[in-house]
Amino acid sequence: MVYLQAKYVNEMFNHAFQDDPNECCGILAGESGEVKKLYMMTNTEASPYRYRMDSKELLNVYNNIDDQGWEILGIYHSHTHSEAYPSDTDIRLATWPDSLYLLISLLDKKEPTLRAFHIEDGHVSEESIEVK
Repeated sequence: MVYLQAKYVNEMFNHAFQDDPNECCGILAGESGEVKKLYMMTNTEASPYRYRMDSKELLNVYNNIDDQGWEILGIYHSHTHSEAYPSDTDIRLATWPDSLYLLISLLDKKEPTLRAFHIEDGHVSEESIEVK
């Protein structure tokens, strides 16, 4: 079970709507499984089908996370025209086996969905999310 504060879920949804029709992307960081900060990243692909985090922003975020003594807890991105499930590309490019991959679907813009997954060695397993 993954516990997320409603404010972080709302920030991810807002980011997804801001970047629509392109995918958004970002990082959740914190300690002991508790999210302390959400980092909205620039999708340098500017594409509705894939994302790539800006490398300069990423370095700054890594440094900030390290300075705080936190860890990366999750990586999120949106799917603008498909369900919130990792695509073949998402699975192939997943390189953080200890982090959650959170996917937002804007398929139904009135009711966006958020799902969480572990992706390791091509294997996908879903985690339940509880918003508090």
